[in-house]
Amino acid sequence: MRRRRWSDLSERQRRLFEVGAAVEGLLKTAAIIDLKRRPADQVRGPKWAWGSAIVVTGSFGLLPLAYFVLGRRSAS
Repeated sequence: MRRRRWSDLSERQRRLFEVGAAVEGLLKTAAIIDLKRRPADQVRGPKWAWGSAIVVTGSFGLLPLAYFVLGRRSAS
């Protein structure tokens, strides 16, 4: 089976890919900025582990969302 090239994709598929990449990039950027600014006692788990996972992992935006939902503690 031959791998598909960018030129093999339809205009709709290209646009969906571009939008998905932009959304993932924005989510990763927002998560990294929040992680950098948030004190360590307000993060569940080590900050370096969250940061590494968010930056290195291609997760279709799921890892940054997991950080926002599960990784942060509320300020008390």
